Amino acid sequence: MRIITGKARGIRLETLDGDDITRPTAEKVKEALFSMIQFEIDGARVLDVFSGSGQLALEALSRGASYAVMGDISPEAVAIIRKNSLKTKLAENTRILNVDYKTLIKGLEKREKFNIVFIDPPYASGLVEDTLARLVRADILAPNAIVICESDSPEPKSCEGLVERRFAKYGRIYVTVLENAVE
Repeated sequence: MRIITGKARGIRLETLDGDDITRPTAEKVKEALFSMIQFEIDGARVLDVFSGSGQLALEALSRGASYAVMGDISPEAVAIIRKNSLKTKLAENTRILNVDYKTLIKGLEKREKFNIVFIDPPYASGLVEDTLARLVRADILAPNAIVICESDSPEPKSCEGLVERRFAKYGRIYVTVLENAVE
């Protein structure tokens, strides 16, 4: 796994062994995902809710995002995220938190606004919809913010206030891009 393009292009990222704790986004999926949002990255504030190795937020930073908050419940994953942010020389633009998704969102409530949010929880966890609802209630999405959900389920990802912008399937992985309809 590597950073595809930008300031940290080609840098290989570390991941935890096994898929029990984290499941890195496949490179083909990551390339497709970033081509969907390529014109909205520059200067964006990014939130990566289930960060794992940090690869999605770090890719966004490498491509010109200004700041990223990354959270994960696993101390081992957080250690990897810290290593990867240092390795890519993007650490100064990050805040890395060892918390669950509920605590992460609650801690940001009405304090910060994000332009891009990544939601990539463990597959079969059923956490996408709850995470979306919490994001909207916490009022941390900037006007026209985009929320990218990755899952192994074709079920529509939706939440009041968010509209589906794009939906795609890559092998057994489904990517839904939602937009904050509130202006």
